[in-house]
Amino acid sequence: MSTTADRIRHRRADGPKFGPIRWLTRHAQVMVSTLGRLYRRPVSSLLSVTVIGIALALPAGLHVLIQNTRAISSSLEGAARISVFLQRNVTDNQRDALADVLRRREDVANVTVISAEQALAEFKALSGFGDAIDALEDNPLPAVLVVTPASADGAAVDALRTALAGFPETEIVQLDSEWLQRLNAILEIINRGILVLAGMFGVAVVIVVGNTIRLDIQNRREEIVVTKLVGGTDAFVRRPFLYMGFWYGAGGGVMAWLLTGIALLLMHEPVSRLAGLYGSGFRLEGLGFNGGLAVLGAGALLGWLGAMVAASQHLADIEPE
Repeated sequence: MSTTADRIRHRRADGPKFGPIRWLTRHAQVMVSTLGRLYRRPVSSLLSVTVIGIALALPAGLHVLIQNTRAISSSLEGAARISVFLQRNVTDNQRDALADVLRRREDVANVTVISAEQALAEFKALSGFGDAIDALEDNPLPAVLVVTPASADGAAVDALRTALAGFPETEIVQLDSEWLQRLNAILEIINRGILVLAGMFGVAVVIVVGNTIRLDIQNRREEIVVTKLVGGTDAFVRRPFLYMGFWYGAGGGVMAWLLTGIALLLMHEPVSRLAGLYGSGFRLEGLGFNGGLAVLGAGALLGWLGAMVAASQHLADIEPE
């Protein structure tokens, strides 16, 4: 003689089969109803969405910061300069002759001559040690040739720097964009760190959504038992919780998009003012439409995953007696 539980399982297995249109209709109804359930408890829903949004906004904001920093460094890399510091005993005629030789090279776009006197005057104006420098009997600064490479290719610039170091008049050759290369290396390390951080926050979002769905399952335990008694399948019972997790994650994605935009808006004016001091028209770039959709999609996926983990784990323990 079959038990009640056996009859329920048999009824679930032999339940009615719906066509694709009916299936889509059912899912649309559940999606709208779960959104309405969240709307009816705005405080708790907003708190959960805010926590998820902050967790998503932190890696997204760091990614935007790295991208803007890369944009600045890329614009500066295109204007690489090689400073050739000449020997102190090089005369003005030798200096000008070397500059003419360099200007005729195919790998050189331009050569700017800075005399020792010009270098000293600029140093006095910028350093604030004018009185101390006036006390010196001799000019300690050499003449400098600022060489602009014809190509921004790294190998070509390195070859030109090696060639400039081989001239007998040269004492020191310094590539002005070396610090940019170090900056890019640091940014690459930070970018890897952001990926690790994003993974950690992604796990945090799954845990937050899973815990929220677990509490909701416990609060609706009697409703779930009744649904299973009348033949509701596990997939049918699980469906509203999955869509609830989806809405939590999607709402968190929208919140993260909004928080990132507010942060950039607050930083826009001081960054523009700083760029103006350097004669640059640089403007901060946000997530953009595609980036915003990526954050929204990631939030929705993580929310759905958290709901799936919680529902699969806890719904199996709720069975009619």
